[in-house]
Amino acid sequence: MGNWDWQVYLQDPGGKDPTYLQWMLSAWGWTISVALSALLVALVVGSLVGILRTLPNSPGWVRFGNAWVELFRNIPLLVQIFLWYHVVPAIFTPARDVPPFILVVLALGFFTSARIAEQLRAGIQALPRGQRYAGMAVGFTTWQYYRYVILPMAYRMILPPLTSESMNIFKNSSVAFAVSIAELTQFAMQAGEETARPIEMYLGVTVLYIISAMVINRIMAFIEKRARVPGFVAAGGTGGH
Repeated sequence: MGNWDWQVYLQDPGGKDPTYLQWMLSAWGWTISVALSALLVALVVGSLVGILRTLPNSPGWVRFGNAWVELFRNIPLLVQIFLWYHVVPAIFTPARDVPPFILVVLALGFFTSARIAEQLRAGIQALPRGQRYAGMAVGFTTWQYYRYVILPMAYRMILPPLTSESMNIFKNSSVAFAVSIAELTQFAMQAGEETARPIEMYLGVTVLYIISAMVINRIMAFIEKRARVPGFVAAGGTGGH
């Protein structure tokens, strides 16, 4: 098509990868590693913060959760990446030995955790109060009725927005190029410059991002279908049913 040269992917980049295609697939692996690791951090931290924001008779924890959300969702992600990469090691010297991969995962995970915490808070508060009272009536402690009563239903309610966050975290992982993580965007920029074929490189990367998003969407749609409770409708949907 036109002057496009797709055989450029079969050329030797002169590094550890035999071809640009294998280099791109390796970069895709780094993108997946960053995104999945950050998603795990975001789910764990976001769930904890979301719970803290809804604890009864715990104003201190509620204020802490609110501060966490406001802090991490109101600072641009790229700025947070640079803070973790440049500022944190300068203040806390042991952080200088932490690999950039870990710093990027923490930055992306904490950024996304604020959004997940807000979604979980909304999901918990949307549940009828009777469910909480029922847990208390059978003698559950606060953590027990969250674990066995509140959270199972709240997570079902927020599965659609969690799908969006899972897809967003893959797209947001592209900012890792700013600290030289060898992910897809870094590959496209470097390979495009080396080969003078940026169009082919960026189109190839775009296809892999689309594939990643579609796979996540299908996985989350499957989870939503299996987790659905008869007579209970979650807010929204993952689309493509």
